[in-house]
Parts: sequence; structure tokens; C-alpha cells
Amino acid sequence: MSSPSEDPLDFDADTTGVRMRDVMGQLLQKLRYEPTVKRIRATLGGQTVVDTTRAMLVWEPRRVVPGYAVPIEDIRAEISTRTSAPLQKGAVGFMLPDLSKVPVFDPRIPFDVRMTPGEPVEVRVGGTETAAAGFRARDPGLANYVILAFADFDSWFEEDDEIISHPHDPYGRIDIRGTSRHVQLMLDGHILADTTRARMLFETTLPARYYLPIEDVVAPLEPSSTRSMCSYKGHATWYSAIVGDRKVDDIAWQYEHPLSDAADVQDYVAFLDERLDLVIDGEQQKRSVTPWS
Repeated sequence: MSSPSEDPLDFDADTTGVRMRDVMGQLLQKLRYEPTVKRIRATLGGQTVVDTTRAMLVWEPRRVVPGYAVPIEDIRAEISTRTSAPLQKGAVGFMLPDLSKVPVFDPRIPFDVRMTPGEPVEVRVGGTETAAAGFRARDPGLANYVILAFADFDSWFEEDDEIISHPHDPYGRIDIRGTSRHVQLMLDGHILADTTRARMLFETTLPARYYLPIEDVVAPLEPSSTRSMCSYKGHATWYSAIVGDRKVDDIAWQYEHPLSDAADVQDYVAFLDERLDLVIDGEQQKRSVTPWS
């Protein structure tokens, strides 16, 4: 029989519970990386310039979505140094107060806005003017790797499937659940939508979204020229709503041809409830603060 000192449950570690979101928020200001076993490929100027099974997912400080870092040996292009903006120290970014006390960098923040020491580089297709931005972080865990600007490339593939917007986060996901809660969206006393047939979309670190049957949207919607894309959900079409005697621009969106993860919200409409009054089962909700507030 083990003595008390040999008991594997007898230790002095702090066993106080922690909220996972708080742990994620604390890590947000660090440089984070994770190897991926997926084959990663990228095209630039019509050529495959990245083909590797040794990629890293990299979250630079304050970035909420990852990028790809690739071994230099697996980049089929010319790599040279370039000049970029100096290391950022200011409070650029967007507030996500339930996660972080400092502004976060979502995909809209330019690639060259960073908190990581290192060397900006350029990846150029040989003999052409076609180039993409890269960055070599001064960190031993990323030695001989180049972090690549996702948006500068023509296309990206994980194995044989194309990836849009940004790499998938292995620690993030979306879930969709049907709900019979009474959901109402209002603005200045006008009802925009009223349903008991919503589908709730839960996405890691973000507030739950309510996707509504188009038949339960009361306010007239007008298509706008705005388009967006999500790595998990696909390409979205945006709408403006007529509320009373005014038009509220880009307040709702719809995935007409969603990716497989979001198939259950195809043709449903969601609203930016950060800018509206969301009433659930008769109780008005506090407006969330997000990068889209």
C-alpha cells in the first residue's frame, strides 16, 4: 500500500477552478503556435508556392484567429526582406471585453500590425511582380518558419479542401441548435423580427447568434453591396432594413450557400443585435460588445 506521500492525489498544486474564457484571455497577449498534421498548400500568381506537411498554426499576440507559418524549405518562391510599419504599441483593434481587457486583432486588422519582434519578408514568384507579405518571428519555436499573409495568396488548401478567410482554429468551433425561445428584434420601438423558430449559432469566444426564418422577419430588407466571408460558415450576403421612416444599413446577413458546418442556417437571416434591442421570452437582453458593435 502506498504511503501518503506517494499518493498520486496528494499534491500541493492550487486546485482553485478557473473559467476557461479567462485562461484564453490571459493567453491572448502571448505568441502562440501549434503544429498541424494537415497538408497545407497555397497558390500565388497561378502557381503552387506552398506545399508542406510541417506547417504551424500561429496566433500572434492579440490575434483571435490563426495564420499559417511554413518552413522556408517548403516555399517555392523567392524570399527577401522588406520594410513594414514599426512594432505596434498602441491600442489599435477592437474591444471584446468578455475575453480581453485590451483590444483584439480580428481578420480586418492588417497583417503588418503586430506585437511580435522579427523581420518582415516578401514572398515573390520568380521572375514576376506577384508577391505576398510574410514575417519571420524572432522566436526559437518558429525558427526557419515564415508566417504568411493569408489574404495575399490566391487560394489555400488543407489537404484537398479549399479554406477561405483564415485557417480553422482547432480550439474554436461552431454549434447550431434549434430553439423554441420567443425571439424578438426591435429598434426604436419597431419590431424587425419575431419568431419561436430560431436557430442559435454558438461560436467560440463570440456571443450566440439568432438565425431566423425569413418568413418571421417583419421589417423590409434590401440587399446591399456588402459581402463578407467566414472560414466556418462561407460567403454572406448583407441586407439593410427599413425601420420606420429610415434605412439601417448592413444590419442583417444570410448564408445562401453555406459551408457544411453551417448547413443548418442556410437561407436563415441573422441580425447584428449589438445594434438592436434583443428580447428573449419577454426579457430585453444587454447589448453585447463585439468588433461589430
